[in-house]
Amino acid sequence: MQGILITENRWIVMPRFIYLASQSPRRAQLLEQLGVQFQLLLPDATEDAESLEDALPGEAPAQYVVRVTGLKLDAALARMRKRQLPTAPVLCADTTVALGRNIYGKPADARDAQRMLGELSGRTHRVLTAVVMQKGRRREQALSVSQVRFTEMDAAQIRSYVRSGEPLGKAGAYAVQGRAAAYIEHLSGSYSGIMGLPMFETGQILRTLGITTQ
Repeated sequence: MQGILITENRWIVMPRFIYLASQSPRRAQLLEQLGVQFQLLLPDATEDAESLEDALPGEAPAQYVVRVTGLKLDAALARMRKRQLPTAPVLCADTTVALGRNIYGKPADARDAQRMLGELSGRTHRVLTAVVMQKGRRREQALSVSQVRFTEMDAAQIRSYVRSGEPLGKAGAYAVQGRAAAYIEHLSGSYSGIMGLPMFETGQILRTLGITTQ
């Protein structure tokens, strides 16, 4: 969808959508719930997107997730310019799980997923999701912090869950909207934030930047 802006007797085509720079189908689903028109703006094989998620030594989880989200937005803006795409606002988000100051990103493999779940079992951890959006020269960001407590999971339960394949590619090695829900005793904060895109904070950013939600 496009709109037309008249300025100094010139017709300028203004896109009426935003770019979502995320490969997460959950984020796309949540953004659809807000009624926002969007297109995906994803890295190609030439980009080393994974290296952006490397943590710095001693970095606090909140600082980490905000910094990484900003880097992802910078990369997406450069991608838009390089591909000569129509200029439009760009939205990025990143989620991490933290137990104390320990950061739990995406597991490297099944063994790593089992390790993470074993450490989270029976304990309360934080889920931090940062959202950042740029429209023109203006950038707005927000941070959602929620708490999740797992019940005690024995080794057989963890192995069974990991075999399902669900933990791979997920921060903290689980998906709150999936099979892991059977092991979550309590959560507080933003359910959508734990999924990967906090609806309230995202809606605030969109409205601040003059983007209509339905």
